[in-house]
Order: sequence, then C-alpha cells, then structure tokens
Amino acid sequence: MTTTDQPARAVTDPVGLITDLISHVEKDLDPAAVRAVVIGVAGGRAKSRRLAEALAAGPKVLSDGRSPAPRAIGDLLIALRKAGATTISPPVCRDCGKHLRTFQRRGQDWYCGVCGQESAECAGCGATRRLHSRDRAGRPRCSMCPDVDPRDPLDVIHEVITAISPAADREVVAGAVRRSAPRPSYQQKLAWALEDNPRLLTGEGHLAPLRAIPQFIDLLHAADVAGIIQPACPRCQRVVRIDKPLEGQRVCRNCIAKSRIEECSRCGARREPATRDAKGQPLCPKCLITDPANLESCILCGKRRMVSTRTPDGPICPNCRPLPTLVCSICGRTAPCMLSKLTGQPRCGRCDQREVHCTVCGRFRDIHSGTVDAPVCGPCTKPDAELWRPCPTCGEAERLTTPGPCRRCTLKQRLNDLLTDKTGTVPPKLQALHDALASTQRTATP
Repeated sequence: MTTTDQPARAVTDPVGLITDLISHVEKDLDPAAVRAVVIGVAGGRAKSRRLAEALAAGPKVLSDGRSPAPRAIGDLLIALRKAGATTISPPVCRDCGKHLRTFQRRGQDWYCGVCGQESAECAGCGATRRLHSRDRAGRPRCSMCPDVDPRDPLDVIHEVITAISPAADREVVAGAVRRSAPRPSYQQKLAWALEDNPRLLTGEGHLAPLRAIPQFIDLLHAADVAGIIQPACPRCQRVVRIDKPLEGQRVCRNCIAKSRIEECSRCGARREPATRDAKGQPLCPKCLITDPANLESCILCGKRRMVSTRTPDGPICPNCRPLPTLVCSICGRTAPCMLSKLTGQPRCGRCDQREVHCTVCGRFRDIHSGTVDAPVCGPCTKPDAELWRPCPTCGEAERLTTPGPCRRCTLKQRLNDLLTDKTGTVPPKLQALHDALASTQRTATP
C-alpha cells in the first residue's frame, strides 16, 4: 500500500484503508477481526471517510495514542484494545500521559478525568478552582461553594403552573418534568428558568433559555393543562416544534435551514448545505447524493446509482428498492405502495402517476389524497406555504423541487426554444402543433 493512493481510498474504500493501516501496525489481531471493529466504530459513509482521512494523515497515533486527533480515533483505539490488540496504543492523556480506557476532550485533545476538569474563578469564594457546577446566574462554582436550593424542583414548577392553571395536577406536571428533564440537576435549571419568567408557559416559549422548555410546554398542552400556550416560531409564526437556537430565540427547523442558505458551488442552487467539498465550498443535498464518489453498484441491477436501501448483501438503488405490499389509501387495491410524504398513508404506483381534476379546487393535478371518485390534489390536501410555493412565472402553487418555473411553464419555454424562428415567433405552419402541445393536460408526457 502506497501513500499516494491513500486519499483516493479514503473516499472509495475507507473501511478497507483503515483496516490496512491498523493491520500494518497490529500483528496479533486477524484482519477480519480488525475490520469488524472498524465497521462497529466507523459508522456511516461520511464518518468512515473522515476517520480514514485522519488516520492516513497521522498513522503515528496508532502506536503512540497521542492527540490531537478526532474523537472517532480515540474510540477506535479503545475498541481495538478491548478486542485484544497489544501493539495498538490506547488513548493517552495529553497532560499526564496516562493510558485511558475512557477520556474527555477539549478541542482535539484527550484528557483523563483529573486533567480534563476545567478551572475557573468561583463566584462564591473567588478562588480559582476546578469547576464543579454553575449557579442560578450561570456563574462557575467550586465543590466547596455549590449553589444549593433546598426546595424540590417539582414543587417549584408545580407552584409556577398553578398560578396559571390552579387545577393543574401535580402528578401530570411531575411526569412532564421527568420526560423533558430526566436529570435532577437539569430539573433544577428548569425550575429556576420558569420561576424567573413564567411567561414562557403562556406564549413566550421561543425565549426559552433551555431546550427542554418547549418540549415541557408541548407535554403540558397535550395533557390539557389550562392556560398553557404552545409558542409559535418567531420567524414563520407556525405553531410547530421549536428547539433550534438562533439569535437568542428558539425557531423551527425550516427557519434554521433558511438562515443557513448558501449557493451550491456546483449547481448554483441556494439551499442549506448538506456538506462541503475538499476546498470548504458548500454542496447542496442533491449534488451530495449524485456525486460520482457517492454512487455505488446496486446488487440487483448492477448499475452505479444512489443508494436507497442497504441490506446485508449490499446496497440497493431507488429503482430496485422493494416496496411493501399495502392497501392503497386512494384506490383501495392491494399493491406495492409508497408512503405519501404529505399524508403518511400508502399510495400505489398507479395513483402516484395519476393526474385528474381535483374535486376541491377543480384544477388538473396529481392525486395526493381522497378517493378514485373524489380525488384531492396536494395543495388542497395540505395547504402549507412551505411546501407549495408559487411558480415564479405563472404564480400557480406548485411543489417546486428546484429553482425555476413549474412543469407547464418549462414546457412552454422549451416549445418556444424549439419552434420559434429568428424573429421570436412561431411559424404559422407550426402554430397548431405548438398550441396542442402547450395546452396538453399532462405536461410530463410530451
């Protein structure tokens, strides 16, 4: 194995490269056993590639166990030692050099339990000591000066809620607290936050300092505790799950994605990057999954395609993916079905391709719900502005998967490109053909 082919193998065969690097150092473990350990630690494709690249760049860590190095390498060293490796070094504490069976990290460095403890100036005694906890204001405290609150956090939270809803049952509140904040220390923080700002429970949950608070509010609302108001996303105003921090507020996943929009360095689409290339440039999800380096040979058709399903025998592409046999929610027949992303209900291939007049809006569209006799289109099934955006050309609401016009406007543009002459008009002898194709109901068939 030469060093020149390692960067390429880190992409095409990361598990094989890691196994070879380890086997070159460790002679007491069978390569098959090494490979099994690597597969268990390396995880998915992206993680295994990063691990392979890091080991190829610094293979010395296998014999000396010293950081800086990614956490996955430390986990790999520990797993190899447990599997019986003798030459492979366990992780070594950066400060004291102790061999570690578990480790803490600061940045890319590994530390033992003693050296890894953070030191800070205690807000109680003023001495610089190892950080033990933080007080109600978030200031550091040493082990000699803990911020002790003798009250039961469950009692404090129940008292805050009874001020809003006097009939709130304590056991219901306690159950919601334990589900959203299992640890006693986190329950204490939850009690302090709600005591400081009870309005978090009545509509201002987007200002929650703790991620557990929106979940706690949802649990109380589901339990029909009176007066509890689920917060809306402060950006899109939808009442959905909001647990992502953004500029001091909690927002929904869609708004987080919009805040991260960048122009894809390959296709130019403006989307949230799925990853970045070797130069640090953003790549959108479509360019990531269609990258030739990420295509694999399907075990059924033999073609190099995107991976839809992984089986013990190998990857399966989307075209060959086996579909479950279910009862179609639209036509009622038993057939291989996909689950609709809009309704979550099974839909057979025949109904997935059917275009008819919607019984709600009257437009000729794809069926997404209803029945054969009373079909309903997508925008009428789920009128969500995030899903159905207006076409930039005609203004009709469509599920636009790529920047640009809808299918009908794209058809008209292609017809104009093909049939117009140098003056930009359609010749009279081609006008009938142009009108017939442009007015077709099924725009995907011409």
